[in-house]
Amino acid sequence: MKRLLPDWLKHYRADKLSGDLTAGLIVTVMLIPQSLAYAMLAGLPPEIGLYASVLPLIAYALLGSSMTLAVGPVAVASLMTASALAPLAAPGSAQYVALAAQLSLLSGVMLLAFGALRLGFLAYFLSHPVISGFISGSAILITISQIKHLFGINSASPDVLGILHDVITHLHQANPVTTVIGLGTLAFLVVARKWLSLWLQKLGVSAQLAGLLGRLAPMAAVIVSTAMVSSLNLAQDAGVRIVGNVPQGLPALQLVLPTSEGMAALWLPALLISLVGFVESVSVAQSLALKRQQKIVPDRELLGLGAANVASALSGGYPVTGGFARSVVNFAAGANTPLAGIVSALLMAVVIAAFTELFYNLPQAVLSATIIVAVTSLIDVSTLKETWHYDRADALSLLATLLGVVLLGVEAGVILGVALSLAALVWRSSHPHIAVVGRVPGTEHFRNIERHKVDTLPNLLALRVDESLFFANAALVQSKIEALVARDPKIRFVLLLCPAVNQIDSTALEALTQLQSSLQAKDIKFMLAEVKGPVMDRLQGTTLGQRLDGLIFLSAHDAFCYVGRQSSA
Repeated sequence: MKRLLPDWLKHYRADKLSGDLTAGLIVTVMLIPQSLAYAMLAGLPPEIGLYASVLPLIAYALLGSSMTLAVGPVAVASLMTASALAPLAAPGSAQYVALAAQLSLLSGVMLLAFGALRLGFLAYFLSHPVISGFISGSAILITISQIKHLFGINSASPDVLGILHDVITHLHQANPVTTVIGLGTLAFLVVARKWLSLWLQKLGVSAQLAGLLGRLAPMAAVIVSTAMVSSLNLAQDAGVRIVGNVPQGLPALQLVLPTSEGMAALWLPALLISLVGFVESVSVAQSLALKRQQKIVPDRELLGLGAANVASALSGGYPVTGGFARSVVNFAAGANTPLAGIVSALLMAVVIAAFTELFYNLPQAVLSATIIVAVTSLIDVSTLKETWHYDRADALSLLATLLGVVLLGVEAGVILGVALSLAALVWRSSHPHIAVVGRVPGTEHFRNIERHKVDTLPNLLALRVDESLFFANAALVQSKIEALVARDPKIRFVLLLCPAVNQIDSTALEALTQLQSSLQAKDIKFMLAEVKGPVMDRLQGTTLGQRLDGLIFLSAHDAFCYVGRQSSA
């Protein structure tokens, strides 16, 4: 049995218990309003968010590698769930709830498979600009989708422009009490996030405790608003929309497998949720682990997140992943091991079993305000500014992903961003930097003649290509060399430096063979230098390799000296 236990549990020490218990309690207080709010964002009944906050936490604790990552419902995964399921069933319906569990199951199975096959690297096809654009676009989309709840306005429009139109045209029909509660909560949460911790520190509270109390402001808003709506009977008398009945009792464990039609509709959203959730979780886990000189194992994270999603499906939940805000709070509250997550799960189970009636009069506007404040901090303007100054192609990928998510939808936005990133990669590879080089005086180093003062030989054209040679750039490299040779009739040697060439594919090999033949017909010797071992191994058995016998040099300096000797002979 001991061999089945995770390492952190095998070597658990009693001195870690107080920190784990404290962190577990504080994260639970934070998790309750978030789980309710994110379930609403996903189009699910509020209890589904609670269900997704019990078994997934335990499953991750047993298989994950992070000591402080807090797993559970998060805003982006909730939005992706709503985007995937809205075309398939009515939000909140039994079919919708079942599809959410199936989506979680598919996501979990995919993550487990990726972990077992050690395919964590696949997630890095989502570049940082694409992830930043996706999260920022999602945050904007989520914020706009929640505005209607702040004012108590009806809008059935599925797109962001339609929601904005409905809010603007029906603003005069806003429920005044709902508006006061929603905007009041929003203002309180914004003020609490920016200044509450500073005020508490001025009153003598420690910086760490003040920061934690500031992050627990949403729970205070839930308690006060629920008490106010209940005591003043605002739901009946003023038409304030409330959460309503939240079923009490732990969910029955069951696993509903998707049909073939369900698989066809859900596999792509499940894959995107898996990849985005994994990248987001690992980035958070790594940033926290570095502060304690701990290590994150990406393949273990895949297994942990996969098990968490399967557990969520088993308990009637929906896709979960690691949350940034809760993980930071978990870390700051003193969590030492994943036991803090297990403590949170047990406390959430107690809440579900005995205290859900306390949420009956919770205003939906408060949950919307909680969501808006949580997600607006995810809008990443700094990355856009830095990327725009450094690499316009990456910046355009970021903007395209952001606008795609907002205007076209979550899946379309991610696919557009990934496609543009890969297109930029292919374009760069197909247009490699090619430099004519010469020898730096008094050294054996060769540099670009346009950037440095170098020595050259009049009958030698020496070039360096800064990219592997493959089908997309082979013709361009060949034509570039032929054009340079045609300009100077004195050239009798062409040297291609290959320090950056990691591979020469069959198309590029054919192009180089043709180039060697055409140069030989003009009485020009074609030479290679600084060819890497694996590339050299493959060239040796080819026609080109045989023709270049004695003309492939270890260094550019050796080739330079060879040309000098041949010229003086």
